[in-house]
Amino acid sequence: MSEKPEHTGDLPVAGPRANLLADCANCFGLCCVALPFAASADFAIDKPAGHACPNLQQDFRCGIHQSLRTKGFPGCTVYECFGAGQRVAQHTYQGQDWREAPATAGQMFGVFQVVRQLHELLWYLAEALTRRSAEILFGDLRRMFDATELMTLAAPEAILELDVAAHRQAVNELLLQASKLVRAGVRGRKNRRGADLIGAKLRNADLRGANLRGAYLIGADLRGADLRLADLIGADLRDADLRGADLTDSVFLTQSQLASAKGDDATVLSPALTRPGHWA
Repeated sequence: MSEKPEHTGDLPVAGPRANLLADCANCFGLCCVALPFAASADFAIDKPAGHACPNLQQDFRCGIHQSLRTKGFPGCTVYECFGAGQRVAQHTYQGQDWREAPATAGQMFGVFQVVRQLHELLWYLAEALTRRSAEILFGDLRRMFDATELMTLAAPEAILELDVAAHRQAVNELLLQASKLVRAGVRGRKNRRGADLIGAKLRNADLRGANLRGAYLIGADLRGADLRLADLIGADLRDADLRGADLTDSVFLTQSQLASAKGDDATVLSPALTRPGHWA
């Protein structure tokens, strides 16, 4: 691989992001009920929104959690609510689940889908707040984080009236600025934002500091690729081969993106991320 980019000395991962991880024990299986899925390579059956998955048990735990992939539900293994489930269950509805209060079930499922989007934005904002090279934006990032979190704490009716698309655009403009600052030190960085790279042959490619926001990397061969400081927000990494790739300090990469890809012990990750259990 090419010469290692200068380390940015980022701040510790702990802090706001500690509360932005799914805690299924304090949720009501909301993702297993609120969301629809169709029979496909990701799901073995059809399930409409608002209907409980047949694998959801009375205690709101998954009956086939340990064998989701072998039972035909790999799509469940890559889903991440960023902590929205427990926020809605324990804060918005004060621990009263949709079985106990069926009259509020529809509202709860709608609220969950909104809060999930807001929590994803909180995750990205929290990451940006760990990047020392974006320190000039910390004030704006913190104010945006606080404003977004305040939205998640509103009453259900207020949450459902939020213009999430408009807020996402405002957050994204700030994240774009942060990304440019983080990647500024990498020379010759490529711009492949939104590119169709499905099945692309990118083995050992130098993608340091590349803009891969929203890129379609489904099934791409990224073995041994250098993805250090690459912006991967929204990139579709389903079945992408990341064996031996270096994703150190990659920007806005999420655990769910990694779970949808292939990797191995030689894949290098940042400390904030965990090697998926199904990787070789």
